[in-house]
Amino acid sequence: MIHLFNGFQDPFGGSDLEALELYRLLSADSEVHLWATSSSVSGELMRNFPIRRVSLSKWDVPNGGTYVFLGSHWRNKVWPYLIPRPRRLIYVFNTFHPKIIALTTRMPRMLNWPDAELVLISDFQRRLLRVDGVVHPSLIDVERFSPRRLGSDRPFTVGRLSRDGPGKHHADDIPLYETLLAEGTALRIQGGAGLKDSLMPHPQLELFPPGRFSAEEFLQTLDVFYYRTGWHVETFGRVVLEAMACGLPVVCHSHGGYSDHIRHGENGFLFETTEQALRILADLKADPTLRATVGKRARESFEQIYSSQAVRQRLDFYLR
Repeated sequence: MIHLFNGFQDPFGGSDLEALELYRLLSADSEVHLWATSSSVSGELMRNFPIRRVSLSKWDVPNGGTYVFLGSHWRNKVWPYLIPRPRRLIYVFNTFHPKIIALTTRMPRMLNWPDAELVLISDFQRRLLRVDGVVHPSLIDVERFSPRRLGSDRPFTVGRLSRDGPGKHHADDIPLYETLLAEGTALRIQGGAGLKDSLMPHPQLELFPPGRFSAEEFLQTLDVFYYRTGWHVETFGRVVLEAMACGLPVVCHSHGGYSDHIRHGENGFLFETTEQALRILADLKADPTLRATVGKRARESFEQIYSSQAVRQRLDFYLR
């Protein structure tokens, strides 16, 4: 029996989506239960998935087996001291907060839980945090994404996809977007509603709130996927891998977990400065063959990362 714990606060959050995909895959081999660790759990997710809240009064609690915490933890809760002890304790640590690792891996003596096994989401994260653990890329439903269909009548279009909030957008991207628009490039940003006060209206600028379109639908409308964040550090950046799954050339800032999977100039592009990003985007705009070649290699890289054999090995870690 496996119990998966997550905040389940955001239907579009990477941690939430990873927990749900792990639930889908593990359910084929084991009895799996979903538990919300946050009191502000998403009503939409509760309606669409069998997510439960821990209730001591009703004794609706995890009852032993393997406890897997994904992007959440049990600290400062009473119920862990009262429920059955897990056989295994696993933390899927998909953020960049060293203090949380210390909180969740040091067991209080009274709790008497087993030592925590740590799953990291990228080698980039492991290098920065200097911790030991197995590395599993964030799970993505391969069947949802297919290479982009060619033959659109749209102008050359650059876009990005993310949640909308502080830290998700870099201040230097505003002048970059203005330059692209001035040069005739169309720009589509889902998770960009917060940019409306920073960018002047433009006939080729489209800003959407998160969730307006599904990821697979939105990405099909782009020629190039562009990504850079502000103070928020992407320990993985599943949206970048989803774009690669759609056969899109990705142009991303080099500081992020996705960089482990991008070979510059082969299956995508990495940049340090805004000037470098603009040069790469200009080359891609001028050369459809380059876009097609890099996009094809991006899809091939995605298929290797999420091959049935690779995914099976990651699932076996939880089932052993």
